[in-house]
Amino acid sequence: MNRSEWEESVLKPALAKTPERCDRFETASGLPLPRVALPATPDADYAGQLGLPGAYPFTRGIHPTMYRGRLWTMRQYAGYSTAEETNQRFRFLLEQGTTGLSMAFDLPTQIGYDSDDPIATGEVGKVGVAIDSVADLERVFDGLPLDRVSTSMTINATAAILLAMYVVAAERRGVAWNQLRGTLQNDILKEYIARGTYIFPPGPSLRLTTDTIAWCLEHTPGINPVSISGYHIREAGSTAVQEVAFTLADAVAYIEAARGAGLRLEDFGAKLSFFFNASSDFLEEAAKFRAARRLYARLVRERFGCAVPECQALRFHTQTAGHTLTAVQTEVNVVRVTLQALAAVLGGTQSLHTNARDEAQSLPTEESARLALRIQQLIAAESGVCHTIDPLGGSYLVEQLTDRIEEEARTLIARIDQLGGMPAAIASGWVQQEIEVAAYHHQCEVESGERKIVGVNCHVVPEQSEPAVFRPDPAVELAQVARLRERKARRDSEKVRTALADVRLAAEGTTNLLGPIIAAVRVEATVGEICGVLRQVWGEHKTRMS
Repeated sequence: MNRSEWEESVLKPALAKTPERCDRFETASGLPLPRVALPATPDADYAGQLGLPGAYPFTRGIHPTMYRGRLWTMRQYAGYSTAEETNQRFRFLLEQGTTGLSMAFDLPTQIGYDSDDPIATGEVGKVGVAIDSVADLERVFDGLPLDRVSTSMTINATAAILLAMYVVAAERRGVAWNQLRGTLQNDILKEYIARGTYIFPPGPSLRLTTDTIAWCLEHTPGINPVSISGYHIREAGSTAVQEVAFTLADAVAYIEAARGAGLRLEDFGAKLSFFFNASSDFLEEAAKFRAARRLYARLVRERFGCAVPECQALRFHTQTAGHTLTAVQTEVNVVRVTLQALAAVLGGTQSLHTNARDEAQSLPTEESARLALRIQQLIAAESGVCHTIDPLGGSYLVEQLTDRIEEEARTLIARIDQLGGMPAAIASGWVQQEIEVAAYHHQCEVESGERKIVGVNCHVVPEQSEPAVFRPDPAVELAQVARLRERKARRDSEKVRTALADVRLAAEGTTNLLGPIIAAVRVEATVGEICGVLRQVWGEHKTRMS
């Protein structure tokens, strides 16, 4: 596609739908900036490798105007202790200028146990908010505009249940399902690779994912039903190349599973989103995002024969790298996060979370969360990098890095194909071993001093007093358990038993599980009870010991 074709068929409709933020973009000195900088005489190689924003192969961005038309969604991950405290933090973040909510859940919620289960003891409300029933979720979003705010939920094994609670909470508020916007992480494959918050074996887990995709297509068009996550793969120790390869290989597995369930990629492809890590090697990270976008577009076209541009476009959220944060000289983390966030923006992210300076020690305080958000706002308002599309495009080094990352990631995906696909590669332990080797090499470099970490192995200062950090109140668990038991005592137990029996029948058959799960949520069935039924039918996944 040449420039005139792009301007007529891609840019013009985009501008009619979403005009640019102002009529003139320029530097601080008044020098005009082009919408997108191009070589004087673009050749065939340029068109095939870089192209134009909003058009295949999407190297330079998935939207024709990118940040000139609309800035990325500014999210700050939050959720802790009680529903009321999480609600207060969400209100605080919205007041500070976030444009989307990002919700964290405690470990019992993530792995399908209620707060009163003995296995949950000591973990209730610790790394996220405790959600046992829809009443908890209603309290989290009390007074918040569900029809106007985008909500991202970092939940995987129990994603279908939390989605059910979200839509029931919305309908109780009079908000129509088709008005809801947001994203479920719902990426179970990476749990087997990196995080470990799985419950069921891979087969039933993939069914839950595809059932959720199918249900969202019909009922909640504004919700992305899966966010394929390389973030945690990188946090586990992978390289940038492995992050791209393993994330896109997971995407291939989800596409194949959904097609196997009778869904058409042309129908659901535009609803797939991605989640990447922004680490500290600035140029590699910026190139990584561009390479991932181009490689995914080519996989969708070449492997699956899908020509729909919206399905080829890799939309992604980014979070700055938690594994790079240090518990010493925590103020330096602000600099790290700023560099990482800038790499994400220059790489063309659609959504961004910036880590707080104290997250190596605890959940962030309000002050540190506000400062982390200000990093994004400063980049948007003062840096000038949002005035033109893909400012690094055409750099000899950045383009070479982009090509190299794409090439090496494609080689890894081919290796996964030889192993029988991503589920088989995970089951064999190959993927996990590759990450473990990369993590080991990284740590060796840090300990030898070859890889410099400011404040850790260079530029060290004498031990300083510990800054004020957030500490969850131990009374939270007792209050949550008491509240849960009170709700269980008040509800109609017979309706709960009937609804859970329907969930069991659906799990034993082929009926889409979202309908029965939503019905169970409406009568106050809990996360633990619904997962308990599914555990009885499907069993639990056990990691194979070497």
